[in-house]
Amino acid sequence: MISFTIALSGALAPGPLLTAVIYQSTKQGFKTGPLVILGHAILEVGMVTFIIFGFAYFLKNALVLKIIAITGALILLWFGISMLLSIPRVSLDIKDDCKKSSNLILTGITMSVANPYWTIWWLTIGLGLLLAAQRMGYVAIGIFFAGHILADLAWYSIVSFTISKGRRFISQKVYKGIIFVCGIILIGFGVYFGINFSVLIY
Repeated sequence: MISFTIALSGALAPGPLLTAVIYQSTKQGFKTGPLVILGHAILEVGMVTFIIFGFAYFLKNALVLKIIAITGALILLWFGISMLLSIPRVSLDIKDDCKKSSNLILTGITMSVANPYWTIWWLTIGLGLLLAAQRMGYVAIGIFFAGHILADLAWYSIVSFTISKGRRFISQKVYKGIIFVCGIILIGFGVYFGINFSVLIY
């Protein structure tokens, strides 16, 4: 319950993953939320395994964190710019979108790893919760992880369901406006992460 609540509070906060889910939900519908979170969960399984086997110290290295931040910033900038460049070609035609659909699981992985806050969360709050669960055995770790992922799945499924059902009421102009806003937000995150983490991490 604790992991679910903490994870939900993090999921509700605006970020690259939420922006990607909103953007892709207008194109690929309700399946966006669950599949993006599947990708996110795959990455988090790797992180949990990494921490359990004692490799968290490697990620705490200042140089490693800086590399993660800069790489993530560049990925977000690339996604944001790609969204903006796609605006003249986008269509509300579902068949057209299906032909150009992206891999949602890969999107979940990419948007998660591109966010430096994700790594820092796991090295601070997540690490503390995981170590507490580890003292009670692997079943406790499983319960902790399940609660964590279920919070993300619940929230992003609601978001993708709402966006996909509202699609029929969205005009082509509004649709392009949504893509424009999502692109600008991702570029903004990219610039913010690139500047702040490069300066703050020594």
